Order: sequence, then structure tokens, then C-alpha cells
Amino acid sequence: MKRVLLTLAVLSALGGSGYAYYRYRQRPVPPTVTTAPVTWGDLVDRVGATGTLQAVTTVQVGTQVSGTIQSLYADFNSLVRKGQVLARLDPSLFETQVEQARANLTRAQADVERLRVALDDARTKLARARELSGRQLLSRSELDAAEVAARSNEAQLRSTEAQVTQAQAALNQAQVNLAHTVIASPIDGLVISRNVDVGQTVAASMQAPTLYVLAADLTKMQVLANLDESDVGRIRPGQTVVFRVDAYPSEEFTGKVAQVRLQPIVQQNVVTYATVIDVPNPDLKLKPGMTANVNVEIARRANVLRVPNTALRFRPSNEVLAALGQTPPAAGGHGSGDTGRAYGVTEDQTAISSTLPVSAPVQPPVGPSRRGDTPAKSGSTPVMPERDTAAGGYDSARRDTTVAPPARDSGERRGRLLARLQTLPPEERDRAVERMLARGFDPTARGGRDNAVDAAPSDRNDTRDRGRGGTNERGGADSSGRGVSPLKSPLATRNPEATTIDALFGPLPTVETVGRVWLFNDGRLSQVRVRLGITDGQTTELLEGPDIEEGTALVTNVTLGNATTRPALSAFPPFIGGQPVRFGGPGGGVGRGGGGGR
Repeated sequence: MKRVLLTLAVLSALGGSGYAYYRYRQRPVPPTVTTAPVTWGDLVDRVGATGTLQAVTTVQVGTQVSGTIQSLYADFNSLVRKGQVLARLDPSLFETQVEQARANLTRAQADVERLRVALDDARTKLARARELSGRQLLSRSELDAAEVAARSNEAQLRSTEAQVTQAQAALNQAQVNLAHTVIASPIDGLVISRNVDVGQTVAASMQAPTLYVLAADLTKMQVLANLDESDVGRIRPGQTVVFRVDAYPSEEFTGKVAQVRLQPIVQQNVVTYATVIDVPNPDLKLKPGMTANVNVEIARRANVLRVPNTALRFRPSNEVLAALGQTPPAAGGHGSGDTGRAYGVTEDQTAISSTLPVSAPVQPPVGPSRRGDTPAKSGSTPVMPERDTAAGGYDSARRDTTVAPPARDSGERRGRLLARLQTLPPEERDRAVERMLARGFDPTARGGRDNAVDAAPSDRNDTRDRGRGGTNERGGADSSGRGVSPLKSPLATRNPEATTIDALFGPLPTVETVGRVWLFNDGRLSQVRVRLGITDGQTTELLEGPDIEEGTALVTNVTLGNATTRPALSAFPPFIGGQPVRFGGPGGGVGRGGGGGR
């Protein structure tokens, strides 16, 4: 009995321990919250590209005559002066041509002298014949024969004089060809290429063969970079450029944007534009042909608060909110992607009240209120206007909002809107313009939405009437009399003093977007709307945000239980800008684009 009882006791203890361990494993593990601090420092928005170094002035030295290279007087890396002899062709053939041309000239000159003597004789005979004819001692036919002989000698003399001129020209050409056998340097510079050797035969037929390539001055160079069409709109002459070369990986070189060439370069359906960057090279470290990794500085901010882009991409999922004891958002809300696009901002910068838990208060928009904006009340869920796909605006028939769209209208956005209106049929274009005018937005006004809101009702009606038909000072009319989008003034009248189109480019608009970050206090997630500036791909400038200062911890990821998660990508090359790829971890946040959209 004792053994049986002992065995039962041991089995009971083992069973109880296993059950306790099983209950322990089933106990939920609290979520792990990953945060990143807000830092203080400098921020630079850059556009990256790859370019090639080249001399500012490069001259190809060739030969205008064919022949055999007799001697060379310059080699690679030789410093040459203007007029210095670089090479010499075999002159024997050209010397023979000069002698032959000189002989032809001498013969032509002798013929001229002979014909002049004959002409004098003919004129003497003509004078005697006229005297005898006056005395009735010579017949009329003999007098006519003497006149014909004199005129014939005059014509032959003029012809022979022309042959003398032709022979003189042939002699000059032969002498010029002989002079071209000596190749001289046209500029002061450096020989960077020699393409021939002694004894080589060069043939100058349709084009002159290149013997040398000279660089005028290597202390001033250029980088020819091909910028993508998505970035060329933000490039302006005078912008600072920082680049590196493989020869000096730890050293940075600087330059200035000189020109953005309008000739497109299409390679494998990728459109790029050549950008010329002036680079000083006083130490002669940079060599022609080097590959430069270029970063064009679009904007720079010194001593600003910087928000990590991982925090701007973080979005809590329903599982995360449920694990933290917060109520997930109700289904059926407006998606942030369409709303953000309707507002003209990126997905991660839109209003997010529809994704907030019920217990979390909605923060009012930060910063000064704009004209036409109605701040959302605490705890309310604003309904965003649906987008009018025909005109790129908002459909007033479906508008049901408590928060008006932001009154920001940059020149670039208006240009896209006008371009879209031009592609619509006349009837649809008229309806789209009428809808926008009914909402107080005049697409033909240079001031944009703000000007339309400030206008009096009578002014709006006048604007609407002008938009339907006829012509006005801001726009034209089509064949049916309907108003069309205004055409900009000719290039010549915009800036009469401009010598290149680069001077007509307008300044870059100020970057200002809206985003949201999440704080983790007392075991709860709460969102804060922030106003953002430029971004370098890793961090974004913080213009305004309540209760956010240096060192504030912002949520970047949440891991549920023992599940592994991939943190949002945080390191991007500078040329990626503020649009990282979509990324997210299981059970954690959902990444949505960069925080500092352009």
C-alpha cells in the first residue's frame, strides 16, 4: 500500500507541475514597445545621382590634310602653349604640289605678256587701217578685219589674265596645304590624349582625324550628372553640390549647379536630364573621366528638431490596440490613402481620426488655422470629402465635412490641375471648372484658393462668367467660345533680361506637410499630429508638435508576445528622399511611406 500511495503522490505532483507549466505558457506576454528619441541637429534634403568629371574646355586637335606622321613633339600630360608645334606630316608631296602650281603660274604670266604684245600690234594695225580708209585707200572689208583682230586679242588677254589668277589661287592652296602639315596647338592647355604615332597614315576626307585632345584648364572642371525626371523639378542653378570620387573615398568635394539641360536622355525607358555642375579643382586631384557620386543640396536646416521616419511610418494594428487594452477603431472609416491623395499629401500625412481608439482623444490640428478650415471637436471623427476624379478637386454634391481641406495651392499643383483640365472634353472641362468655382476655388487665379475665398460673391460670379466663355486677360477661348485654362505669357516677355531659360525657373516652394506620431505613456498609445518640413530620408524636420521636444520617445514598432518582428527600415540613401518603401512587422505597426513628403 505504501508503494502505491507513494507512486500516486509522485504522479500527482508531476501532473500538477505540468499543468502549472502549461498555464504559465498560456499566459499572454505583454507587448514590447520599441521607441526612438527626437533629436536636435542639422538636416539636409538632397537628391543623388551619378556623373562624370570633365574639363570645362576640351579641344580636339586634328589635321585638314592627309599624309604620314613624320614627327611628334608632344605626348600625354604635356603642357603646351598656343602656337606650339605638336606634330608634323611628311611635306614632300605638298612641296611638289607647290612647285607645280608655281610653274603653272609662271607659264600663265608668260602667256599674258605674249598676248599683250599681240594686242599692241593689233591696235597699231587698226589705227593704220582707219587712216587709210579715211583717205579712201583701203577697202571696208580690210578695216573690219583689223577691228576683229584687235577685239580678239583683247578677249584672249582677259582670258589669260584669269588663268593667271587661277594659277595664283592654286599656288596659294598648295602653300596652305603645305603649312597644314605642321600641327600647332590652338590653346594653352594640357594634352590628355594622343591618338597617333610616328609613321601612321591619317586620311582627312569627310572629317578631320583627331591627333590630340587638349584640356584648357584642369583647375576648373565640370561634373555632367544625369538626374532622374522625378528629381529634376527641384533642381535650380546655384544649388550646392557635394560629391565623392572613388580615388578619394574619405574626401568630399563641393560645386555649384550651373545648368539643367532640357535635352532628355532616354535609356531603357528611363528619362534623365543632363545637369552641369561647376567644380573648382585647385589641387588638381580630380581627373577627367572620374565617376562622381553626386548629392545636390535642395534645402538645409540648421539646429532643428528631427523626428525619425520610422516613427512617422508606424501605425498600430487592431491586435496591438487590443493587447494594450484599447478599443480598435470602428470599421468602415475612410482610408487614409485616398484621403491623403485628395488633400495633395502623402499617405502618412493625412488625418487619422478614423484609425484612433475611442478612448484616445483626437488632437486638434497644430499651427495657425487657415482660411476655410474648421477645427475638429474633441472625440469627433471628421468625414473627409471624396475626390472628384474628373477635375482633380472635390465633389460638392458629396461633400459632408466638418474639416475643410487645407488651403494650400502651390504653383506645381495648379500646373498639374490645369494640365488635367486641358485633356478633358469641353463639356466635362466646363462642368469641372463650374464645380470648383462654386466652391470658391478659381483655377485661373494665380493666387489659388485663398484668393478665391477672399473674393466677393459678385467677383466670383464674374469669374465664373469669364470661365464659361469668351476671352479675358488671363485666358483664351476655344472655337466654341468656352473658356479654357490660361496660357502663360511668352518666354520673351517674362524676363526680358534673361539670357537662358534657367533664369525663368521659379523658386522652390516651401516644404510643409502634416504627419502623426505615437507616444506610449502609462501603458497606452496616443497619437499626436505634427507639422513637418524637409527630410533626408532618415529623419524629418519637426516644425510644430504639442508636447514634443528633444529626447521625446516616439513609438517605432510594437511586438506582440514572443513573435519576431522586422523593424521599419531606417537607413536610406540620401537620394531616396522622404518616400521609403512600405514595410511592417507581424503584430506590430504598419509602415506607410516617409514622414516628410515633398
